[in-house]
Amino acid sequence: MPKSRSEIPVATVSRLALYLRELQQLQRGATVHVRSQSLAERLGLKDSQVRRDLSCLGPVGQRGVGYPIADLIIAIERVLGTDRAWNVILVGAGNLGRALSGYKGFDQQGFRLVAVFDSDPNKIGSKVEEFPVQDLDTLEFFVANTQIDLAILAVPASAARSVASRLEAAGIAGILNFAPIAVQSSGSTTVQDVDLAIELQRLAFSVVRNQRPH
Repeated sequence: MPKSRSEIPVATVSRLALYLRELQQLQRGATVHVRSQSLAERLGLKDSQVRRDLSCLGPVGQRGVGYPIADLIIAIERVLGTDRAWNVILVGAGNLGRALSGYKGFDQQGFRLVAVFDSDPNKIGSKVEEFPVQDLDTLEFFVANTQIDLAILAVPASAARSVASRLEAAGIAGILNFAPIAVQSSGSTTVQDVDLAIELQRLAFSVVRNQRPH
């Protein structure tokens, strides 16, 4: 039996997303089956770790054959919730927002960008990809009249918390926050903070830790 989502550790969920990316690449290359050892080698993990993670999906693999890639992709997408389409809005049409809007990986994974918002009069009406930048003052009206699931927040730190509160009040289920400040939720909205500076600090720590003393 597959585990329920509440039983799956957050670290395992992160690795499942990595497995999914690798499996999709293998599938595009016409590979039909994959062994856990192969996935482990591609991602720099231990074979035992991969097998433990995939065991939460239920009986998917076949002893001596490996995992059917198509079935494994379906199982992982079901757990991650990416077996459906998600409508996403982007708040913040600055350099980071424009870069994020052009990332094709979102659409490939079922995350469909449908609108872009900003409060800067100089940006309102301009285009980000194929989307005209809408006035942030119209956010609540737009969300109330459009099926929106998630929001990407790419605004300055000074505006992040107030905008996040508006998104939550409007009924947005999840926020991916790229502002360099933690955003709290009152409980009805899930917030995932992504601080690029912190990720670089973690990378720097890993590099220093792995360097041999001279």
